[in-house]
Amino acid sequence: MVVESDAQLSENFYASTCPNVELIVRQAVTTKYQQTTITAPATLRMFFHDCFVGGCDASVLVTSDNGDAEKDAQDNISLAGDGFDTVNKAKLAVEAQCPGRVSCADIMALAAREVVVLAGGPGFKVELGRRDGLVSNASRVDRKLPGPELDVNGLVDLFASNGLTMTDTIALSGAHTIGFSHCDRFANRLYNFSAFMPVDPTLDPAYAQQLMQSCPRVGADPSVAVNLDLNTPNVFDNVYFQNLVARKGLFTSDQILFNDFRSQATVIRFANSAEQFNRAFTAAMRKLGRVGVKVGNQGEIRRLDLKMALNWGPVLMSVIFFIVLTPGVLFQVPGKTKVVEFGGFQTSGAAIVIHTLIFFACITVSLIALHIHIYAA
Repeated sequence: MVVESDAQLSENFYASTCPNVELIVRQAVTTKYQQTTITAPATLRMFFHDCFVGGCDASVLVTSDNGDAEKDAQDNISLAGDGFDTVNKAKLAVEAQCPGRVSCADIMALAAREVVVLAGGPGFKVELGRRDGLVSNASRVDRKLPGPELDVNGLVDLFASNGLTMTDTIALSGAHTIGFSHCDRFANRLYNFSAFMPVDPTLDPAYAQQLMQSCPRVGADPSVAVNLDLNTPNVFDNVYFQNLVARKGLFTSDQILFNDFRSQATVIRFANSAEQFNRAFTAAMRKLGRVGVKVGNQGEIRRLDLKMALNWGPVLMSVIFFIVLTPGVLFQVPGKTKVVEFGGFQTSGAAIVIHTLIFFACITVSLIALHIHIYAA
């Protein structure tokens, strides 16, 4: 069980060490959001996945050459690359002004808040002071994340194990007001619901037909994406709950929130009042951000993604390239210009010029390669 902890977290944690961190993150996230609105659901979902597996410690960001990091788990493979790119770019922007002071975990929490606001949702204060986790294993993900087939009991139990109430569960499910999913995540509701009823009877018939057109039983395109909110898919609002009342929830785990009498009243309340949903959502997000946090010596402040920090291959290759070329340049270039002394050897001035140009070219190529690697990781 991952318990909630707000030990040593503070809204003003970086007041003296990086006072502009929120502005830096906001600018980086806004730039990314302007490039693609997928930034919002991708970043928000990644934050949720990170917190539910070992706590909010940015362990989902870590890349492994062996393919056994948290992000490589089956339940995380579908995390959109735009979410990772958003946090990585925000981290790089923060590092440029406050090197080694702000954790990836805190940047991810801030980025999650920013995408909600950019999509039209409510703003809220983010508590800071998390450390980045030291462990990232795919094996830790198993049974830690809610699947699309869960019923209310399964949802409540899973969220309760992270210190969240039923109201928190329903409010956080409202994040499905933005984003999309693929056919294989809900096709069972259209074709294989039960031996007697192939179509889920709790699904609005017209909506079911619409989904069947996008996801036919045979020949469905696995790349086809279906919006979680069919009305306002790019706007963070309470229409998701109105869809549930109209029996137009995409996942079983969505629709069951209205169908089950224990959660139905809250769904109706949120459907009728965006203000009440926003209030519950922001409270739940603050609680989510406290789940299993690492503070002090429980974690670290990661300068970059672990793989980024260790991958100096491009630099090493450029050094080797430089060394290999050195003899040929110094001693095989025809000495038609004045012969000069260079490191105890006689060579031509032209050779020295060429040698110097190659040196700077190697350094430039290595830095470009490292820069590309950091942004692609």
